Amino acid sequence: MAEALRGDGWRLAVHDRDRERARAGAEFGAEVVDSPAGLADCGVVALAVPDDAAVGAVLDELLPRLAEGALVLVHSTVLPETARALAARAAERGVALLDAPVSGGAERAARGDLAVMVGGEAAAVERARPVLDTVGGEVRHLGPSGAGSAAKLANQLMMFAALAGAHEAIDLAAAHGIAERDVLAAVAGGLGDSWVARNWGFFDEVASAYDAGGTPVSERPWSKDLWEVTAAARAAGVTLPLAGLLAQIMADRVESHAEAARSARCR
Repeated sequence: MAEALRGDGWRLAVHDRDRERARAGAEFGAEVVDSPAGLADCGVVALAVPDDAAVGAVLDELLPRLAEGALVLVHSTVLPETARALAARAAERGVALLDAPVSGGAERAARGDLAVMVGGEAAAVERARPVLDTVGGEVRHLGPSGAGSAAKLANQLMMFAALAGAHEAIDLAAAHGIAERDVLAAVAGGLGDSWVARNWGFFDEVASAYDAGGTPVSERPWSKDLWEVTAAARAAGVTLPLAGLLAQIMADRVESHAEAARSARCR
């Protein structure tokens, strides 16, 4: 996302808890700062950190230093109630905060083609449009604070439900002697077609990237995001039995398939 912003001419300062990743920003012309406080002079601050706690920790350090009128864009997947609480905290300091989680993967991020789901006040969304339109091919304002986060969790539930079904379908076909690639080709022309089936291997690559970056399994979407879905459902009094099951099984399923794919490539 930072690369897409820089490519569109934005002046950037970047920070990451992993200094090597932060220094990579310098390769495309971003200024690297040593702490969140180093971003205090920015008119727009975009956060893409692992979870609710990380977003809160960054803002604890940054909010007191931001100028009145600054914008904060939370691209992380957080609970809707977290987004609402953070927006209220920011407003007390004259800072507008939007929950603006994204979906699409690294390749779409690099070319500025992500789906961006936005919650917050309409006036702040319009002010943020130039930045959001740079990172997103499709930007939707869905309602007040928390709406973007709720839509992202809905996206994750739909995606991982489809992924779980695809894994089980492939297991079923394999038990009857059909190779993985053949069943995927067969369903491509049927109503069982889905994004996850057409992009089979996507999550293997994402898992490998997380391994390379040292991201623990508990912070990966197939673990963290699904548990956040169940937490959001509980807070809203909504019964989501499928989400509860997926939260318990998907991490093992995705990680074991990624490991098998890595082993196959090494043979």
